[in-house]
Amino acid sequence: MSDDNRNPVNSARTTGPTSERRTLVTRTYLSLHELAQFRPGSAPRRVASLRSLAGIGTAPWRALYARVGAPWHWHDRDQWSDEALARYLARAEVTSYAIDAPPVSDAGLLELCTHDDGSVEIVYLGLVTDVHGHGLGAWLLGEAVRLAWARGATRVWLHTCTLDGPSALPNYLARGFTVDRTETYEVAH
Repeated sequence: MSDDNRNPVNSARTTGPTSERRTLVTRTYLSLHELAQFRPGSAPRRVASLRSLAGIGTAPWRALYARVGAPWHWHDRDQWSDEALARYLARAEVTSYAIDAPPVSDAGLLELCTHDDGSVEIVYLGLVTDVHGHGLGAWLLGEAVRLAWARGATRVWLHTCTLDGPSALPNYLARGFTVDRTETYEVAH
């Protein structure tokens, strides 16, 4: 992927006496329609494991979400009240995992959600930058796909965007995910 595709386009807009910086973002929706479509990556060069976050409180979940997602502008859940987040995480359709990659604990976050149509969405999949470069992204995606199909998925899907890590989209495509659609939008910051 070229730098042009990996980095968002920045532009400044002025509204009155203040100026607002806007970033053009491309979101790509991808899916696997059958398990046979999945192409596993090489074995990771670092040992890692998943740890269920079932029953975790909202404060530790938010801390992990911020730790993993801050570099990639994960802010979707920042405005959720603790009550709303607790209700969402307690839903039977939602499963969250921390990734441990000794000596780094809480090295990543994986969240899956089963939808009414039987599809399973990989809602969050990310690693802290301390563990990048060890093949853990491909491993984590493989774990997500394995868990999704074990839940009886009719399809496994996710979306990524140009604010995510530069290896995200190439990893999904290399593992056999196909692009369903793309959309472009602006974010202010």
